[in-house]
Amino acid sequence: MGVFVFLPLVLPLTAWPVARLAELHLHPRTATRLLTAFATVMAVCSTFCLALLMVVGTAQLPGNPLPDRWSDPEVRAAVPYDEIAGKAAVPALVLVLAVCARTLWRHHRIARRARRALAGLPASSVVVLPEEKSYAYALPGRPRGRVVVTTALLRGLIPPERRALFAHERAHLTARHHRYLLAVRLAARANPFLRPLRTAVAFTTERWADEDAARSVGSRRVVARAIGKAALLSGAAPAFAGISGFSAFTDFSGFPGFPGFPGFPGFPGFPGFASAGPVPRRVAALLEPAPVARSWPSVFTSVGLAAWGAAVGTLVSAMSSANSAVTMFLILHAATPL
Repeated sequence: MGVFVFLPLVLPLTAWPVARLAELHLHPRTATRLLTAFATVMAVCSTFCLALLMVVGTAQLPGNPLPDRWSDPEVRAAVPYDEIAGKAAVPALVLVLAVCARTLWRHHRIARRARRALAGLPASSVVVLPEEKSYAYALPGRPRGRVVVTTALLRGLIPPERRALFAHERAHLTARHHRYLLAVRLAARANPFLRPLRTAVAFTTERWADEDAARSVGSRRVVARAIGKAALLSGAAPAFAGISGFSAFTDFSGFPGFPGFPGFPGFPGFPGFASAGPVPRRVAALLEPAPVARSWPSVFTSVGLAAWGAAVGTLVSAMSSANSAVTMFLILHAATPL
């Protein structure tokens, strides 16, 4: 097993180059799926690596419930720096599991509160709130989710731009973008090296919805104009020069059922209309020809080279985790009396 047991912890660094390049050069649908797959596999591998190291560390602690022979020299020899790595892995794994559990709990808690707040309104796919704050977002649910928008935002858009708004939000629901966002958020919680992928997927999901909306309404310029107007109506357009988060314009402090509750801003899983990623980049992309959809980039391009590098890193990470797991299983099985 040796030093290979540590590889899954650092190999997520190989995905950094592809994050930025995928945003710029790949179709947003392809980029979202590619980056989410990389992030998920690498996060699982790194967490599994911590679990293997924790077995070694726990076996050395006094009073542990594991068999005594699990701390035999041949078990410790399978992991370099076993005393340091094994013991450090125990709190690290506990922290990872706790943070991921908290993220899931918070996601479901906010979703429940949002649905309860809309429970008294007509059961339609579109909910229009009589508010003077401009925002719109997609709330996933069964059977098809709901699009929530305020009257203030609708007043500022002409009919074609309103159609673009609703097409954008329905694209979020149809493609289930909240699942991609939640997956990369959990991955980034499991391994901080994966945070650039979370930021990239936040942007590519919005671009994906932009492209679907443009195809639905038949005009890329209408969607671009609607996004720009929504940003201006929200009164925070300059902030988009550096924002790469989610729902930056969403403020639910005055939302019925959310008195003083600021839980939605920045929370992944509830993407808004003009709310994620720098708006100028999204508008500029819509003013250019539609991107070509490809299942995988060519290796002879910069983004292709980065993608293949990340793919190799992901494969090595998975193989290293599998090798470490088999080796550890054989050692522990041999050291455990029947």
